[in-house]
Amino acid sequence: MNTTVEGKVTLLSKKGMKELKKSISQLEHDRAQALLALREQDKTSAHDERFTRADRIAAIDMIEAELEEKRYTLSRAKLAPKQKGQLRVAIGSVVDLIDKQGRKLRFQIVDTLEANPSDGRISAASPLGQSLIGKTVMDIVKWSTNATTNQLRLIRIT
Repeated sequence: MNTTVEGKVTLLSKKGMKELKKSISQLEHDRAQALLALREQDKTSAHDERFTRADRIAAIDMIEAELEEKRYTLSRAKLAPKQKGQLRVAIGSVVDLIDKQGRKLRFQIVDTLEANPSDGRISAASPLGQSLIGKTVMDIVKWSTNATTNQLRLIRIT
């Protein structure tokens, strides 16, 4: 999940930064609870609970690995700059698109780390995101998925 290359900054929206910090906080809480459960189990030290102890240790290791990764990402993260009156699509842009049937779609272009298409946030690395980067208002945006070619018109950038 780590999209940060050594020395490269990850641009996040305010929402993405808040979600990352919340995720770190939740992982810290989960780790503390898992460690507490392990300590309580060690007090009883029943022979038949060896496997449960091994499972808890493995779970703690997974939590700590994810926590380390998210902390590293946070250390490299910066808020995506707000660019008023953008002429070209970039990470952080909110774009309005229209399809052939006249339906309007709105997406925010974000780093892969915070992409959530069902919430309207698409990765700049996705096929649609890649074809949007650098486009201007009224450009036709084309991208392919499997055997299908899709097309939308860019009508607004904010």
